[in-house]
Amino acid sequence: MSYILVLYYSRYGATAEMARLVARGAESVARMEARLRTVPAVSTVCEAVQDAIPPSGAPYATLDDLRDCAGLALGSPTRFGNMAAPLKYFLDGTSGLWLAGNLAGKPAGVFTSTSSMHGGQESTLLSMMLPLLHHGMLVLGLPYSDPDLIQTRSGGTPYGPSHLAGAGSDLPLTDEEKRLCQSLGRRLAETAAALARRPG
Repeated sequence: MSYILVLYYSRYGATAEMARLVARGAESVARMEARLRTVPAVSTVCEAVQDAIPPSGAPYATLDDLRDCAGLALGSPTRFGNMAAPLKYFLDGTSGLWLAGNLAGKPAGVFTSTSSMHGGQESTLLSMMLPLLHHGMLVLGLPYSDPDLIQTRSGGTPYGPSHLAGAGSDLPLTDEEKRLCQSLGRRLAETAAALARRPG
């Protein structure tokens, strides 16, 4: 069975919750699974080593997880209008997949969480797309035919789902934010399934 890789980094839990919702959306598509994976924090101490298995949550991603996926959802909290360093560090190690063209032609989407409404949601989503485009992936957003994109009063962009977590990172996801996360997962899975059915 094919799977959508939902690869994320989360510091306070909001991005992890979004990832679970994206995975739920992907698994709503027949014959499609979701694989949740995270990445370890980047240490300020040179060559610090994390345990191979995190103490809780999703397992750490491997390059094989990425190589073999039918599609990718990439999630990160915002750091100064960009993705968090741990996710960037993982992506920087994917040059072997890039050279082999392993991700070319596969659908991908992005999602993020910020502490403030204007904390860089859209610039983070756009910057997360850049390595995916370099890999030759087919980047999907959210269409305005989705009514939640028009009605949301918190997160949600055409570039991908977003969440307003608040200054204390304690605001729950709104109903619109939840549905937009699921919508991205569903679109990725439907697109991956359609691409798999192509002749030749």
